[in-house]
Amino acid sequence: MSDTQPNQPSEPQRTWDPFDPSAPHHQKPRLRPIRGFMAQHDNQPLMGLADARSISEKVVFTSPAAQLILPHLTGEFDVDTIVKRVNEAVDSQPNLKGMERLARPVLEQFIAQLDDAALIEGPNFERLLVKARADFESAPNLPPSVTAAFADALVQQEFGEDTTEEQKTEHGPKRLRGAFDAWIAESLKQAEDPSFDALPRAIVAPHIDYPRGWLNYGAIYGRMRVVDKPDRIIILGTNHFGFGTGVVGCDKGFATPLGVSPLASDVHEALSKRLGADSSVRLFANKYDHEREHSIELHVAWAQHVFGPAEGQDGTHVPVFAALVHDPTVKAGQSYDGKGVGMAEFVEAMKAVVADLPGRTLIVSSADLSHVGPQFGDQVALAGEEKDNPQGVGLRNKAIQQDRQMLEMFSKNKPDELVAAMAWQRNPTRWCSIGNMVATLKIVQPTEVRLLNYAAAMDQQGMGMVSSCAAAMF
Repeated sequence: MSDTQPNQPSEPQRTWDPFDPSAPHHQKPRLRPIRGFMAQHDNQPLMGLADARSISEKVVFTSPAAQLILPHLTGEFDVDTIVKRVNEAVDSQPNLKGMERLARPVLEQFIAQLDDAALIEGPNFERLLVKARADFESAPNLPPSVTAAFADALVQQEFGEDTTEEQKTEHGPKRLRGAFDAWIAESLKQAEDPSFDALPRAIVAPHIDYPRGWLNYGAIYGRMRVVDKPDRIIILGTNHFGFGTGVVGCDKGFATPLGVSPLASDVHEALSKRLGADSSVRLFANKYDHEREHSIELHVAWAQHVFGPAEGQDGTHVPVFAALVHDPTVKAGQSYDGKGVGMAEFVEAMKAVVADLPGRTLIVSSADLSHVGPQFGDQVALAGEEKDNPQGVGLRNKAIQQDRQMLEMFSKNKPDELVAAMAWQRNPTRWCSIGNMVATLKIVQPTEVRLLNYAAAMDQQGMGMVSSCAAAMF
């Protein structure tokens, strides 16, 4: 699940090719993974639909009533059947009383919109996918995405709507560093231990966007400003919307507005050798999932800011190796479909790699915890006081209590118990990073897990709350 939203264009209207009744992907449309968000245009509520995998940059704006259509876009039903099913729901469900019935021309136009944005499977999406993978292969480092967007927004706050690309490029790095420093100062201003005595073996920090997660980012990265610089960083993230069904490695470095962190080639080569030819191929088969995966990139910029350029390098930062770890509560950590790399296989190989490599290795577990509220499928908003919204407050408290119980297992270095508890409870508050948290514990096998901070961020309307923590392993 995603913790970020696409930028809303100022004008949601555009033209697109009309519905084609002879096209199979129009007759039986199959929706790709999407993420939705609420918007407004001319004071009218709209629902925005964007590509969850960021292969397409286009956004479709439509009526919130389109939520009734989306579940039927599975590729199984033709247009007439979809119209019939939606109208049966409108006619039979009391909460939909008074809603206008769906007409076929309206559905045809909606399908054409989705196809134009490559949000349904078909030739448009296939062309975009080929281009995205070619772009991925064309450079040694992945270009900045979410970090650049945030830096651009900081510059635009200063220079206004007419901010030029030149101004963003010139001022973005300084503004981003300034934000990081301010957040570090605020998060550690009352801390009894504002710095570590030595570089941790691993850390846990969020991958929620900076404005909502800064407290935990600052609490962990701020404490590493004076420690010895690592020789390499391994970032284990969450595969939010990719194709991979197991652990997914990346053979690229990463760029942010603060510079380039090249691929940690020593980790890449040693891990490939440890896994063997077949498993190595499977580890990198879906490497394209790393394109615009925010759970990795958000940490690269923090590491660049705190540690600076690598030893003996002119402006090049500490090398990074990234992997996305799947959910171990599903199929006991094996690949979901048996075709990917399972957690146990990955952990065993990475543990040996870290032990064998010279120098200092820092592992980053990029982890968000609970996701609750209507944004994530719950039926009640979270905002307000208990007397006004007892259900919403109860859901908030339940999530916090769940976090505390699971973090206690984590801090006591009990990864197998954590997985068993989450599997038995069916992950009731939707932790999205059990995989990389458990993998980090198993790779590092720490003697101490130090929980430094816990926080939850919620919007004013209470539509969604995401929790996270800052922790260090020694």
